[in-house]
Amino acid sequence: MQRTQDDLYKRSLKNQNFIKLMDIIQCDENIMLAYRNIKRNGGSQTPGTDGKTIENLEKLSPEQLTQYVRNRLKWYKPQSVRRVEIPKGNGKPRPLGIPTIADRLIQQCFLQVLEPICEAKFHDRSYGFRPLRSAQNAMAVYYKLIQQMDLFYVVDVDIKGFFDNISHGKLLRQMWAIGIRDKKVISIISAMLKAEVAGIGFPEKGTPQGGIISPLLANIVLNELDWWISDQWQTFELRKQYSTQLNPNGTPKQGFRLRAMRDYTNLKEGWLVRYADDFKIVCRTRADAEKWFYAVRLWLKEQLKLDINPEKSKIVNLCKKYSEFLGLKVKAVRKGNKPRCKEPTPRYVVKSHICDKALKRISQTANGRIHDILEAGSGSALIRAVGRYNAFVMGMHNYYQMATHVACDVNSIDYQVFRTFELRTHTKLKRYVSGEGNQYIKDRYGKSSRLKEWRGRPIVPISYVQTVPPKLKRVDVNPYTPEGRAAIHKNLRGIDVTVLHYLMRNPVMGQSMEYNDNRLSLFCGQYGKCAITGVDLQIGDIHCHHIIHRTQGGTDRYENLMLVTVDVHRLLHATQENTIQALLKKLNLTSKQKAKLNYYREKAGLMGV
Repeated sequence: MQRTQDDLYKRSLKNQNFIKLMDIIQCDENIMLAYRNIKRNGGSQTPGTDGKTIENLEKLSPEQLTQYVRNRLKWYKPQSVRRVEIPKGNGKPRPLGIPTIADRLIQQCFLQVLEPICEAKFHDRSYGFRPLRSAQNAMAVYYKLIQQMDLFYVVDVDIKGFFDNISHGKLLRQMWAIGIRDKKVISIISAMLKAEVAGIGFPEKGTPQGGIISPLLANIVLNELDWWISDQWQTFELRKQYSTQLNPNGTPKQGFRLRAMRDYTNLKEGWLVRYADDFKIVCRTRADAEKWFYAVRLWLKEQLKLDINPEKSKIVNLCKKYSEFLGLKVKAVRKGNKPRCKEPTPRYVVKSHICDKALKRISQTANGRIHDILEAGSGSALIRAVGRYNAFVMGMHNYYQMATHVACDVNSIDYQVFRTFELRTHTKLKRYVSGEGNQYIKDRYGKSSRLKEWRGRPIVPISYVQTVPPKLKRVDVNPYTPEGRAAIHKNLRGIDVTVLHYLMRNPVMGQSMEYNDNRLSLFCGQYGKCAITGVDLQIGDIHCHHIIHRTQGGTDRYENLMLVTVDVHRLLHATQENTIQALLKKLNLTSKQKAKLNYYREKAGLMGV
């Protein structure tokens, strides 16, 4: 499937049209890959209106699953969508539409084929819901525009109810415009958009948040906006001749071009940074910012039939006020003068905090998780409660560490959380020195005096976090080119990709989906080597062994399986002495390998050799 995706991406870069996509969408390889991606998703256990989850699909054989998808796609009619509401940061409910697990699988099949086509068309300054892009990449660009380019006027645009007001007709025309010309694909996407929402009816506009393909469709809608903004300045084709120099990575330096644009055109300088429907246009002067504000508002209304929220949309001078973006509030503050300037020139740097709503949410969640720890008592319930708290704190650190003043922001929460803990337990928490717990926690937080323990379990300190500047997206990474993947998957070097692809294309007939999926995961997890001997696994010499046999209650779960060579598998089950001796002579196991072999033979109820 990887070669197919690479080819789709390459053809899309050449502006080719795609009229026969359904054959790719419903091929065995794509359906099996979709199943694996769905299974890894944390929402795979969330039921739709039919009450089914990934466990229902796991029971099907690969042949049954692929045939089921093909039958559904002949005359596709999506099942109704389950509507749930989750609270937003401002306290208002955010409606989500949860498709059934079967419809999510079908959406994933479409996503895997449409995404490489769209990635070749999307603008580089769009970061939300795209592979190998993150909020940190978007924030890094935002910081760079402020600190290095001295752009201090920001156009904040908030689209009113974006996901609920997307025009279905406009979206389908945009898909056609970027080269998706398979009419069957267009009609099925239209059916997905018009899927019945249980208890409400059939929507006439919008794409449900919660669908697997919805983020891609939302990016298709706003991609036209991205390129319109970019073509006004960033990618404007200048006829005037100007000097050119190259950066060390081979890309042309932009300084001469930008100077020529400022000197010889009346264009209004504006730089886009977008993450999903949250975007900024960063400008040099207030006059430019005002023109951008009115132009974008008019363009959204005329081209996409979308309105902006007048209360949240505004122009901000970052030297005077904060502007919120991706959970942070950002400002530019004076810090001395720029070096190597003939005349004193003020130098401005970014000052960023966690925004007030996010701080309140962090405090409430942390207190709730501490309450769960106190209610858990001891045993496995305590381990789960402490694990949930620590995972929340570490996740918060990993995201908000891009704020320049993150430690100051969370310090008061840390004091309040531990103070509440001690008051409720009438116990002063001791510093964690050694005991049970994740080694990662010990390595990352072990130097902090605020790392406490409760009944032998480490409690991660909220205040122990340092600012880590967000990083720009690496230009060399790309999931749809061999060179781009080589830069990503350094940890997969040493695995024979040919064998991996063979396993993907040749599932074990008669076995469950769970078995075949875990067989692939084990191949990567074992780095393509036999679990007993450590030799490289080759096509035709691979067997997936059940540690606890199914006749003894064993399952197809990952932890009950391991990959071994055919001879090792025979030796794991051999009972005849002559067979055992012949295999031992052939394999020539070391004492360590033999001990490992005997351990698993005993698990199977057999004597050691």
